[in-house]
Amino acid sequence: MAKLTINEARCKGCGLCITACPKGILALSDVINEKGYNPVKMMDQDKCIGCAFCATMCPDTVIKVEK
Repeated sequence: MAKLTINEARCKGCGLCITACPKGILALSDVINEKGYNPVKMMDQDKCIGCAFCATMCPDTVIKVEK
């Protein structure tokens, strides 16, 4: 099983990772971080396949995928 970690404090909420996820398990949070952005959140950790497409697409490297 893969574990996905998102550094919400650094996330700008660009949404690139959301469109890259083949399982559609990422979404923008309703919470606003200290930079004024809605960071990405994981909707269902159990459905993550660990492909790391989200981490590859992230321009700010705020996503870490561990298998």
